[in-house]
Amino acid sequence: MRKHLTLLSDYFTQYLKVRLSYKGDLVIAVLTSFLATVLALAFVLVLFSKIPTLQGWSFEEVLFLYGFSLLPLGLFNVVSLNLYDFGNLYIMEGKFDRILLRPVNSLFQVIFEEFRLESLQEVATGIAIVAYCSVKLNLSWRVQDLVLASSVVLCGSLIYLAVFLSLTSVSFWLEDRVGLVPPVFNLLTFGRYPISIYNGFVQFLLSWIIPFAFASFYPSARFLRRRDFDLYFYLIPVVAGLFFTLSTLVWRQGVRNYQSTGS
Repeated sequence: MRKHLTLLSDYFTQYLKVRLSYKGDLVIAVLTSFLATVLALAFVLVLFSKIPTLQGWSFEEVLFLYGFSLLPLGLFNVVSLNLYDFGNLYIMEGKFDRILLRPVNSLFQVIFEEFRLESLQEVATGIAIVAYCSVKLNLSWRVQDLVLASSVVLCGSLIYLAVFLSLTSVSFWLEDRVGLVPPVFNLLTFGRYPISIYNGFVQFLLSWIIPFAFASFYPSARFLRRRDFDLYFYLIPVVAGLFFTLSTLVWRQGVRNYQSTGS
């Protein structure tokens, strides 16, 4: 554990040196990321300019859902860059050979070789939106609520990591530069809205197959005092642990199946 923490510190320090050497590029990346967040937020504003409520959910509640969803997603996005490009960079171009030559866990190397620091703006934006909606909805936050929120945010990030790690691992068998990550990434949007607005199939999909609802909707519903979803809220750490364990098993099997490019 100490060895990996030291390596993580070294990886991040090296990343900062590279990014800060091109400060203009970092500023542009942050602004671009923030613009994408604002555009997604604009859709919520446009939606509620046409309707007063969304199947019993008010504007402030849906805005709270959106803001809270940014917290685990932002943390996940900080370390997810290599998962998106894994098939292209590591499999097709043979970069994974170098990973296997090192006496360090292969998954650890892939995740922490690159960071996306600009995604921290999503966390900051999410906190600002949650704070604003909490005032509008008269939601009180006790110390234990903040601790609980921090815990489920980390669990939500782990769920995102588990889902996309499983999809990334498919590249070991299905060699493709694009992979399965981009189309599934689009489903993240569904988790930003009340799951009750969808039909039964979509609710089941987002809960038990691609459990994005456990990363954003169910914790948000708990803090919005929507007691109908309390059972799902208490299952969040179970779902996070189970899916992450399964994803690491798939990854290990994929590593065993990996064949060098020979180049």
